[in-house]
Amino acid sequence: MPDKTTGANHMGAMDLDFSEDEIRRYSRHILLAEVGGVGQARLRAARVLVVGAGGLGSPLILYLAAAGVGTIGVVDHDTVELSNLQRQIAHATADLGRPKAASAAAAARAINPDIAVETHALRLAPANAPDLVARYDIVCDGTDNFATRFLVADACVQARRTLVSAAVLRFEGQLATFKPHAGADLPCYRCLYPEAPPAGEVPTCSEAGVLGAVTGVMGTLQATEVLKEILGIGESLAGRLLIWDALAARVRTVRLRRDPACPTCAAHGR
Repeated sequence: MPDKTTGANHMGAMDLDFSEDEIRRYSRHILLAEVGGVGQARLRAARVLVVGAGGLGSPLILYLAAAGVGTIGVVDHDTVELSNLQRQIAHATADLGRPKAASAAAAARAINPDIAVETHALRLAPANAPDLVARYDIVCDGTDNFATRFLVADACVQARRTLVSAAVLRFEGQLATFKPHAGADLPCYRCLYPEAPPAGEVPTCSEAGVLGAVTGVMGTLQATEVLKEILGIGESLAGRLLIWDALAARVRTVRLRRDPACPTCAAHGR
């Protein structure tokens, strides 16, 4: 059965009045019975926060913009480096040295000038993460370190926001949706990863490498799951982990179970 619970707070009122340009721009969406005009209005009313404008965030931001998601927040404190361009397709050679949040926002606006892009060129910290997360309906994590992932995940549980999280390394990607507020049996991120692994046990992409196209596939899958959550269509990835092995051309899903002793879920009564 489709899971139509997004946990969003800002999408209650929808404007169904589209301009001629909007009808032409989104015509392929509107033709879909599962989307239609009402669905496109839901996309326009949605607010999505993307944490990380790198390999995952780049295709994610661009596809959300192309789909007509009305407000996209971009969080990234870093600047564009030459080594980024092998996979971070929201940035160009001319953007070297430019803040990634600004570069990704410009790329999104170039695709769709009708959307709003809110840039947050800052490093997430316990002092700013809860307020920032609470301003949006759905949060996407495309970062490459456990400290930020835990920070974002905990803030999402506290604010009752749906989290769509992706990760990549070498030739493999993982993707999951976390929304423990939507069901007593649905896990949060810490149900899967209670704590960070010991330092050095899990290398980063800068240490182990990553095939650029793998980030493109996983970022696009992440965008697809976000759109499904906004539209309330299909089967949510909540409670499942999708694992893609690019070298074997194999996709599998693993069932995730809620940890009844999880301190994050328990602390917020989820």
